[in-house]
Amino acid sequence: MSAREEARATKRSEVVPRGERSAHTSGGTMRALVRLRLEDGECVELGYGALVGRSSVATLRLDDPRVSEAHALVSVRRGELVLCSLRRMLGVRGRPVQDVVLKPGMVIELAPGLFVEVVDVMRPERVLAMEVEGLGRWVLPEAASLHVGPPPMAVPRFEPDAALHVWWNGDAWRARARGRDVGEVGAGDVVSLDTVDVRFVEVDLPSSATTPSQGPLEAPLRIVAWYDGVEIHREGREPVTFGGVTARILSELVVLAGPVEWHVVAKEVWRESIDVLELRHRWDVSLGRLRARLRDAGLRSDRVRADGGGRVFFVRHAHDRVEDRT
Repeated sequence: MSAREEARATKRSEVVPRGERSAHTSGGTMRALVRLRLEDGECVELGYGALVGRSSVATLRLDDPRVSEAHALVSVRRGELVLCSLRRMLGVRGRPVQDVVLKPGMVIELAPGLFVEVVDVMRPERVLAMEVEGLGRWVLPEAASLHVGPPPMAVPRFEPDAALHVWWNGDAWRARARGRDVGEVGAGDVVSLDTVDVRFVEVDLPSSATTPSQGPLEAPLRIVAWYDGVEIHREGREPVTFGGVTARILSELVVLAGPVEWHVVAKEVWRESIDVLELRHRWDVSLGRLRARLRDAGLRSDRVRADGGGRVFFVRHAHDRVEDRT
């Protein structure tokens, strides 16, 4: 290892001992969470951005056929912790609701006959976030992985090949950089990786938060949709262009801005009369080509997702911008 590489590997701020930090940066005061009691009496804690569902990547995994893979999400709205339905309506006092502000003592019906009780809600004024050049500021989920790229990207889960892992261990935030244990981290700490510095900062609990479970953190995109052509612009990089059928599919998805039945989009793209089996074949082939084109351009192919129920959507993050010129 060269002297420069060694300097890069060791360059980071010393972690300030807990006793020398402000009260805001110690322990659970840096994490907003809700404590739920399940039907079997078990209590679980979920921070905002936590996913509830049947999926193996869900923070609260419920192995139950009544629960969708991605069923509900803990979010923040107007400074309150909220449980938001992603697939089916929730139930509170016998009434169906799309989302509900979490309050101690509340009983929520996640699915028909499946209940959880809100035991406690902790909503600090300040929470911990990390700042990365090119990505901006991201309030930490319960576990996060940062890839330095290019392009850099952070995701709300553990990925073994990531350059940096950050997680909540029940008492404090900890970090590990490429197998090197950084230890406990808090506001003011900096971890230097190969090409970027990661800073940990205190931020006000936002009135609305970009929840990591809605997708990974990537550099902002400017998407210009012309229908027969699509341009995706990223700062400091050449635009990526799409044409033909893949552009038409992408245009429909980014303009609709939400889940839509696959055949609705397919019938707009192929307007001639086609047998449903042939239509589905064309759709699957073209969607595969679109995802491959995204991947080859250095974008995440899972920006285009299916929900398992026949609907498909393009994942738009809060910092993305779409120009509809269709």
